[in-house]
Amino acid sequence: MRRDATTAFARTLVDEWARAGVTDAALAPGSRSTPLALALARDERCRVHVHIDERSAGGFALGLARASGRPPILLCTSGTAAALLHAAVLEAHHGRVPLIVCTADRPPELHDVGAGQTVQQQGLYGDAVRWAHDPGPPEDRPGVGAEWRHVGARSVAEAAGPPAGPVHLNLPFREPLVPTGAPLVDAPGRPGDAPWVRTHVPARPPDAAAIAGLVRAVRTHPRGIVVAGWGAGVSPSTAVRFAALTGWPLLADPLSGLRTGPDAVSTYEAILRVPAFAAGHLPEIVLRLGAPATGKSLAGWLDAEVPTLLVDPDDGWLEPGRTASTRLVCDPEALLAITIDAIGDHHGADHGWRSAWRTAERRARSVIDAGCDAETEPFEGRIARDVVACLPDGATLVVASSMPVRDVESFAAPRANVRFLANRGTNGIDGFVSTVLGVAAASPDAPVVALLGDLCLLHDVNGLVGAVRRGVDAVLVVIDNDGGGIFSFLPQASPDAVALDDFEMLFGTPHGVDLTRVAAIHDVPCAVVGWADDLAPTVAAAIDAGGVRMVLVRTDRATNVAKHRALWGAVAEALGSPGA
Repeated sequence: MRRDATTAFARTLVDEWARAGVTDAALAPGSRSTPLALALARDERCRVHVHIDERSAGGFALGLARASGRPPILLCTSGTAAALLHAAVLEAHHGRVPLIVCTADRPPELHDVGAGQTVQQQGLYGDAVRWAHDPGPPEDRPGVGAEWRHVGARSVAEAAGPPAGPVHLNLPFREPLVPTGAPLVDAPGRPGDAPWVRTHVPARPPDAAAIAGLVRAVRTHPRGIVVAGWGAGVSPSTAVRFAALTGWPLLADPLSGLRTGPDAVSTYEAILRVPAFAAGHLPEIVLRLGAPATGKSLAGWLDAEVPTLLVDPDDGWLEPGRTASTRLVCDPEALLAITIDAIGDHHGADHGWRSAWRTAERRARSVIDAGCDAETEPFEGRIARDVVACLPDGATLVVASSMPVRDVESFAAPRANVRFLANRGTNGIDGFVSTVLGVAAASPDAPVVALLGDLCLLHDVNGLVGAVRRGVDAVLVVIDNDGGGIFSFLPQASPDAVALDDFEMLFGTPHGVDLTRVAAIHDVPCAVVGWADDLAPTVAAAIDAGGVRMVLVRTDRATNVAKHRALWGAVAEALGSPGA
């Protein structure tokens, strides 16, 4: 009797994923992916999120994974659908996000013969995956159940890392694609719903040499700093304790989650634009945690002449400036905690060094806040500052690339009890709206707010399709400056470089779209903020109302650049460098 191998394979794979802790799947509809789509839909342990656009499905899966730390399933049909997932795969690879990408495929006999919707999908994502596997079309043969379950277990383990990242399963299916009613191929799992393979990955504790090296650095270099970016891997409490004990200022990008405590310097983007301060406060040593900070001021200030200790538990090379003199491949939380205990009641800190940084922070913070508060009309720096400040404890802020993430870095004051997430692996705006909704789906008990620009919204406007029916709560704060605001800060904006008409056509790219109508088309309630003081209460009201909502703030690109530069000049005046 012929048994149904295709249905058995799909159900076995889904069962193995569920045993390993997978809880969600994002998929786009298609025919060739039918066996796996049906298997996912019938398994109550897995929530299925359907998107009409593969790009949106990819962004949603990134959001699920970033918020939960678990790999979701990302499923599409064959052909160009698989290509549309490439941006999500690249972000997951560079951003260390766990993802199991399943591309349905035609069977081998339909390749290279002109069959429709058939492209070469094996190796499609190159080296941007942790593991790529094509098991071939499901077949009924002895021992095949163990093979299927091994694929399911290994895909979860490989995606989880370290380092976490995407896995690609290319799955060719022969017709019939729906259950035939025939008996299924037997593929029993382990007893007690255990996964086929349990993978235990021990943490990388720091060895004696790493600990001794950091202790020695603290004792011999009182004028150090800590620089933290996304993926820092350290708890805020440990970072605050380390800074307090060593006297090393903490220059933390908000994405690190470490911009908190009395030694957090939130204004480094502004104060390091002051040449006299930057030159007079070069550190003796730098401790780098995670990825580089977002802005260029900090990266351009430090060079290879300043000894830099780079800590990365995943043995990566997050080092575009090539300044690190020592790499410590170990758990950064354990390293700092053990170092704190080892140095004990440390008296080697330079209190003048700490005081100088605290004074600069206090003066710059006062100037920035006063300048922002003086603006009655919305200014993008104030928008970023006020959104961060108005979030309730326990909230998540998802920040878009381009200007929003830079303005949060430059203007947000130290803030505890808020989680910051962003797609900074490749720094793109691809699928951002969907990423926010994925974060919200994985965070049902916490407010989720996003800060994004108008082009970012339009780039993933398909993410709004059906958004209000997904049962999630998310507030999209959209800055509408009718184009690409970041280009107004770049050399392309100089009239000596590019004529104004060419700049607007090629870089400014005004869209002329009424975004309130875009929201209305998708049944998303939209509140328009006309005055700066109204932003925080409007965001708070949107959070309280629940569901997917938009808060729209219109700004002017040229005015925004002028206000940024005026504040940078005011900070220079406050630090005693007029005209800097």
